[in-house]
Amino acid sequence: MNGTPRAANEAALRRYYRFHAGIYDATRWAFLFGRTALVDAIARHAPAPRDILEVGCGTGRNLLVLGRRFPHARLHGVDVSAAMLATARRRFDAAGRRGMLKEAAYDSPLAEPGRPFDVVLFSYCLSMINPGWQEALDTARADLAPGGLLAVVDFHHSPSAGFRRWMGMNHVRMEGHLLPAMERDFTTVERRVTPVYGGLWSRFAYLGRAVDKGPLVP
Repeated sequence: MNGTPRAANEAALRRYYRFHAGIYDATRWAFLFGRTALVDAIARHAPAPRDILEVGCGTGRNLLVLGRRFPHARLHGVDVSAAMLATARRRFDAAGRRGMLKEAAYDSPLAEPGRPFDVVLFSYCLSMINPGWQEALDTARADLAPGGLLAVVDFHHSPSAGFRRWMGMNHVRMEGHLLPAMERDFTTVERRVTPVYGGLWSRFAYLGRAVDKGPLVP
């Protein structure tokens, strides 16, 4: 793995979030829209999840919101950034909530034998896994129970090449590449693309069911 493009991306993200962990929640409000609405959508389609996994859980913000909505669910989070996970653990301790947090790339299933996840969530995460986003979706499909819910909110696209380049400097790929893959590999439950800041860029929300479709086609 060392020396591969994927390893280089993961190392870059660790460096990036080593600095941003302390300011993340205070500075991302102007970009990370739709996260609470996605939790509401999860509650509509998975009213009593037993196990929830967030990939790229960061500071734990989404998991704690989910924990309040589903107080009996087991919360799991995985992230490549030790700095972000340290913030998440402090927030979990302050809230008196237990969470199983793991520092790792999401490149192999994390569910315990016989206990798949009812929900796998990606919040503004997949667009930063370059390369490796398709492998992360494949892993989510393997981790989900039959009929389990994939829930994603993320950046979608921008018509501005300059804005796309600027976002690329912040490790975000905005080329409309994620939705087609999810619609191919999952059964769509909800799908919405929303313009932001007058159309400078757009975001999407997606919910899909995991079904046994056989091997994924590259």
